[in-house]
Amino acid sequence: MALSAGCTAPAATGAAGAVEAKYNEKTGKLAELTMNAKKDGKPDVFSYMDGSKFVRIEIDNDENGSIDRWEYYGADQKLEKVGVSRANDGIVDSWLFAGADGLPAKVEIATKRDGRANRTEFFSKGDRTRAEEDTDADGRVDKWETYEGGSLAVVSFDMTKSGKPTVTIDYRKERR
Repeated sequence: MALSAGCTAPAATGAAGAVEAKYNEKTGKLAELTMNAKKDGKPDVFSYMDGSKFVRIEIDNDENGSIDRWEYYGADQKLEKVGVSRANDGIVDSWLFAGADGLPAKVEIATKRDGRANRTEFFSKGDRTRAEEDTDADGRVDKWETYEGGSLAVVSFDMTKSGKPTVTIDYRKERR
């Protein structure tokens, strides 16, 4: 979506908590809302809109000048996922998906910090239960992890590019 800053509804200059609205020049629809939530004169919340619908909200929680939280909304206006920058440098590298219970259900991680998730961690009742990873960037999972009681229990690798585990290490046996 191309946003244009051609039309801007001015806010009071320097006003604490001021909201600035920008509209798409071609459609006239609301395209962006910028807000100073911390009321310190610096914008820290950027809402990207499609008219009255939220598309994405970007937040600089620690006000270091870099976005550290991205909220993505679906057509139904429900929050679909939350992105974060694990290095706190303004580059989104992981995306959290909540389950029906509101707790984390899945986290997708771009371990190479290139915007492409290559590791997915799955959760149940807030606890990590398993993970899948494409370690060689060929688009196929080649590493599987199973967690029990918060600890890595089993890890398996596909050493032959068959799509199936060929080597398994069971850490539970090591603990006995």
